Amino acid sequence: MDISSILQGGYAHPTSRKWQASRQLTKSMFMYPIFITDDANASTEIATLPGQRRWGINKLEGFLAPLVAKGLESVILFGVPFNCAKDGRGTPADDASGPVILAIKKLRSLFPKLYIACDVCLCEYTDHGHCGLLHGDGTINTPPSVERIAEVAVNYARAGADCVAPSDMMDGRIKAIKRGLMDAGLGNKCTLMSYSAKFASSLYGPFRDAAGSAPSFGDRKCYQLPPSARGLARRAIQRDAAEGADIIMVKPAMPYLDIISDAAQLTPDHPIACYQVSGEFAMVHAGGAAGVYDLKTMAFESVESMVRAGATLILTYFTPEFLDWL
Repeated sequence: MDISSILQGGYAHPTSRKWQASRQLTKSMFMYPIFITDDANASTEIATLPGQRRWGINKLEGFLAPLVAKGLESVILFGVPFNCAKDGRGTPADDASGPVILAIKKLRSLFPKLYIACDVCLCEYTDHGHCGLLHGDGTINTPPSVERIAEVAVNYARAGADCVAPSDMMDGRIKAIKRGLMDAGLGNKCTLMSYSAKFASSLYGPFRDAAGSAPSFGDRKCYQLPPSARGLARRAIQRDAAEGADIIMVKPAMPYLDIISDAAQLTPDHPIACYQVSGEFAMVHAGGAAGVYDLKTMAFESVESMVRAGATLILTYFTPEFLDWL
């Protein structure tokens, strides 16, 4: 056997195996998605998302304090309103007495060092469940959609959010949000994390159960990317970087590792985020429960593949477990 054929000596020991990674997983790489509802005392199980709940603001301290003590550094908030009057423009999205803005202020007072990101979308707040405003024929009306999304993002930043993360996939919303933040004097204070390559995926099912955000008609395939559209994803990544995004995100993660790799190559000077979405999380849990594999081992394999592809930030419901495992 030729000398150059021998590789196994380099990873024969557990410690030397760790050295083969370009980057090691750290607790700071994990951002925890949290569902905030408008019942202040809620702690409601989500059947399709193992171990996850909808939380009311009065329950946040008891829920998050132990995680912060273990090293939780960042969260992303998703509003789940049940007791508001939804309309065609998503008016409740930035209601000062709504769940997201109340949660921002509560968390800011409870955990001053916690990094608070907010998902920015209208689907949870519109009466039709789509991510933007509509024409009379039910198609997306882009200009007012972008204007409204930017308005919501700026109001979250005014409330104290460290990061706004538009997930709507409306064309041009990154530039509009960046301009809105700058005009509000917040351009240098609030991170803009773009869901740049968000695909129309079957893996969002548990999330839509959790957030009550399924569209009342049609689907989102005209604004979320087709699963086979690598070129569109690359164009969207480059566009959002040029429009002022501070972080580029790919969603979902595991089926789109090539897109994470593309993002790292196209925008090498940006942090690259990926979202291990609800369906991915549920599948890993289901396989573990069925005895297909060890849950912890597979959870590590899944996120290590994302880091290998180029991710520097991972949004995952496994975050509490990784605070213990790392």
